[in-house]
Amino acid sequence: MSTNTMSVSVDPEPSARRLRTVPQPPPPAAISPRDRARGALLGLAVGDALGAPAENMKPSQIRERWGRIEGFVSENPAGTDDTEYAIFSGLLLAEHGTGLTVGHVERAWHTWIADRDEGPFKGAGFSERGTLENLRRGLAAPISAQHRHAWSDGLAMRAAPFGVYAAGRPAEAARLVSIDGTVSHDGEGIHGGRAVAAGVAAAMVSHNPDAVVQAALSVVPEDSWTARSLHRAVTAARRARRDPDGTQLSMERAVRKAVVIGGYPWTDLAPEAVGLAFGAFAVARGDFRESVLTAVNMGRDADTTAAVAGALAGALRGESAIPEPWATAIGPVRGSCLPSMTGRHILDVADQLTPRGEAA
Repeated sequence: MSTNTMSVSVDPEPSARRLRTVPQPPPPAAISPRDRARGALLGLAVGDALGAPAENMKPSQIRERWGRIEGFVSENPAGTDDTEYAIFSGLLLAEHGTGLTVGHVERAWHTWIADRDEGPFKGAGFSERGTLENLRRGLAAPISAQHRHAWSDGLAMRAAPFGVYAAGRPAEAARLVSIDGTVSHDGEGIHGGRAVAAGVAAAMVSHNPDAVVQAALSVVPEDSWTARSLHRAVTAARRARRDPDGTQLSMERAVRKAVVIGGYPWTDLAPEAVGLAFGAFAVARGDFRESVLTAVNMGRDADTTAAVAGALAGALRGESAIPEPWATAIGPVRGSCLPSMTGRHILDVADQLTPRGEAA
């Protein structure tokens, strides 16, 4: 018996009544787990490198300097702490898997970062610097996360590897990233990481952008700032897309207005950055190029918002969705923030995290 979807069409004359097969759009082409894993982490690195020049800028400043950013605006693009810390967390996860503990994470921070005499770790975010200061003072997790920027997006920026590893299991991805974040973050900082990890985990097995958003919302408290920001951003994105007179600029403005607190000095606020990233992803309906460029052109913590949007869209659409000139521009990291990560490539981490037996 055929399993094709059938629809009954009734002719005007009963004697002419018959069944007609109604053509259905073909299902989306299958994307292998390896393609999705590489798409997620390469997408993170591409978004990071694209957004780095626009970090801490207002959209008006971006337009004044470059017009609308449509690609790399630096001659030698490279990732920032977002990519290097994602590699750090990805390697840690690849080593310990589901058995990851806070003790493993704390020892890795000491071994690879805090106990090395390699200067101030130029380019690290405020949450990383606060964590390093506490660890070097002899404080242990979770006390090591008690600093002024525990609410930052520093966990969200490195959360994608957990979604890759726990593909199709948003709750497990959220659990694992919470363990990683215990050393460096608290409260909304943890919520932001959980939302991103769960979103990537859902995107790894889905073709539906709405399912990605729902997975993210499912792992954070409904009354949290992160959940409210994410919901407002995605709602604004959906409304803006339905506006027949809408433009790319008007959609970006709608998402930004929904979540950004005017005049607030810190741009690395996790609820804001996560909201902007998911809003950009929702505006683009998961299209990689549009997701990343929307995030970049909204400014604020543009490298992180574009990195998160790139990870979500890359997991949803696969490595092949990333424009080739952008993909080939990403090389081994330079260790500008984490010297211990120098020479490592984000794609090698993606391959290590791809579920066993599903690499094809």
